[in-house]
Amino acid sequence: MEDAQIQNVDPETAFLASKRQTGNEWELFKENVRPLKRGRNVNLLNDALKSHADNHLKKSLLDQRRKLIEAIDDYKGDDPLQAWLECIKWVQEAFPPGGDCSGLLMIYEQCVRAFWHSDRYRDDLRYLKVWLEYADNCSDAEVIYNFLDANEIGKPHSLFYISYALHMESKNKMKAANEILNLGISRNAQPIKKLEDAYRKFLARSMRRPLVIDEEKPENGPLTRSFGTVLAKGDNTRRAALSSDLANKKQKAERVPLPIYKDTNVDKSSSHQPDISKKGLNSWNNLGGRAERNKENNAQPAKWTSYKIPQKVGQRTGVAPASPCIEVFVDEESAETAKGGGKSSTLELRQGDGKDLKKETELLRENPLRNFPRNSLPR
Repeated sequence: MEDAQIQNVDPETAFLASKRQTGNEWELFKENVRPLKRGRNVNLLNDALKSHADNHLKKSLLDQRRKLIEAIDDYKGDDPLQAWLECIKWVQEAFPPGGDCSGLLMIYEQCVRAFWHSDRYRDDLRYLKVWLEYADNCSDAEVIYNFLDANEIGKPHSLFYISYALHMESKNKMKAANEILNLGISRNAQPIKKLEDAYRKFLARSMRRPLVIDEEKPENGPLTRSFGTVLAKGDNTRRAALSSDLANKKQKAERVPLPIYKDTNVDKSSSHQPDISKKGLNSWNNLGGRAERNKENNAQPAKWTSYKIPQKVGQRTGVAPASPCIEVFVDEESAETAKGGGKSSTLELRQGDGKDLKKETELLRENPLRNFPRNSLPR
């Protein structure tokens, strides 16, 4: 009876009435937890934070992550992207602080690289969201957006144009953001109502922004206004008058001669005094004799050809003997993956443990498309 009454009330009251105990890890580490758009489960969050405080439980998390990525390679179903999505979701829940130790950035990169050439997932909204999450974790997401636009990934979805425009707006490129939103509307990206609402909000924000200039103005060119600013009535006339006044003042300043200061309080008697410094002006008329000119070269040269370098005793040969060829080691797993046309995610995870994982994460954050073929990059 009591359980039925608890179910009829709101979730907070039901939780308090159930008298369930939760850990205090959330209260201790909440400033280090990375927020997710979908939210987090408090019970899973406490368990994950508790495991990071215990070395034994942390090792089990790393083993579980390895098994999930190995399961991606062994997946034989009809939707290989779903295995990647489950792995990404588990890593986000198991590693709340994120960071380089989670390996999440490498998983993002391997996932998007595995399907970028697939026509099946090019218009898949789930695949586009993985790309956008990857872009949020990189230093400059504009490179990723240019890649998506060049390869027509996420083209029919309004989420791509909204995210792209918000990123350009954050970089004060208002003209580019306006063009991106107009491009999405012209392509009838769905849902179109969401895109039109985002465009109206963008226009409202741009009207409230201060004067922002996308390109550098010429020094002597006409005065222009940037996108998103409103000129009041008569503003053009005032600006033209101001510019003409400045030009006239500049011309007048150029015509005025530069005044030369003259000291009128100079003692006239001082001009008749002999200049003592003129005594040594003719000191270079006489260059002296040959011995005086060559006084720096008095040291006599010694015979250096008498010194001999000690030679090694042995028979000289004109040609060095040929050395045996060095056999190049080839890893079998690397050779198999190279023949298959791509890297194995399990192999990359094994190579990305510890310091290598942190180094690869930093490289991907600076250059998110470093592992993509060059012909796929936008020109």
